[in-house]
Amino acid sequence: MTKQLVIKVTAGADAPERCSQAFTVAAVAAASGVEVSLWLTGESAWFALPGRAAEFELPHAAPLPDLIDGILAGGRITLCTQCAARRDITEADVMKGVRIAGAQVFVQEAMADGVQALVY
Repeated sequence: MTKQLVIKVTAGADAPERCSQAFTVAAVAAASGVEVSLWLTGESAWFALPGRAAEFELPHAAPLPDLIDGILAGGRITLCTQCAARRDITEADVMKGVRIAGAQVFVQEAMADGVQALVY
């Protein structure tokens, strides 16, 4: 059975340590061969846009663009439908490799057999 990890990150630049922790855990898991699904919700939704991750700074933390590349290399990134709509973000706006999906898909992923879900 493949190990699977679903991570929902609710923080962005408003809570940089929590945000960085979520992306770091997701990237390390993906690099370790774990199937990762990272969900961007709340203020982290902005990181679905090209260039926005490069604006994020946190001392002693890996650069967010590098973490995103690692996650996309071994997993997927999803932007919450409602969070995107509240920020006027559309499919045409997001980075390549990022999808937009809603709570039904999140619940389906999180409730699948063999999945560990984390929320930051």
